[in-house]
Amino acid sequence: MSTGSFGEDLRMERLNRGIALEKITEVTKINPRHLRALEENEFRVLPGGILNKGIVRGYVKVLGLDEMDWISRFQRAYAASGQLLDDDRNWIEFAANVGRARIRPRDAATERLKWAGATLLLIAVGIAMFFAIRYYGYRSGWWPTLVPGREPLASGMQSVGLWLARLRS
Repeated sequence: MSTGSFGEDLRMERLNRGIALEKITEVTKINPRHLRALEENEFRVLPGGILNKGIVRGYVKVLGLDEMDWISRFQRAYAASGQLLDDDRNWIEFAANVGRARIRPRDAATERLKWAGATLLLIAVGIAMFFAIRYYGYRSGWWPTLVPGREPLASGMQSVGLWLARLRS
């Protein structure tokens, strides 16, 4: 992006993509007078309020640009232009609050998902550790002594051997 004004940058993006204003009007049904006003930073020509944001959104969508970035750039340029109407100040503040409100639930959902994943990972690690300790405990012979009412593995094997000897005889 260049360091020019909002309108110049928007116009350069359109020209670099080889898209005519008529094409944007055809796709978006936005009055060409409003599109030219955007490119020339003549914000007083725009209908005002939330419609300005919609015009910018439609324009940049046809160009394939990031809508949120260009809408915030428009709002900064509009506020800095000195052409801002009192009603539009309220609309810009309202739009900014709506944008923040939309982000919060996404952030909260992402945070819950992170904690759920961490919890599941801890549970899986705990289960794996239990089975690893149990496995090595059986192999070294001390695990059966931890469980009351069970005889150690070695004596259990002896009783199996005795049982097999009885079967053979």
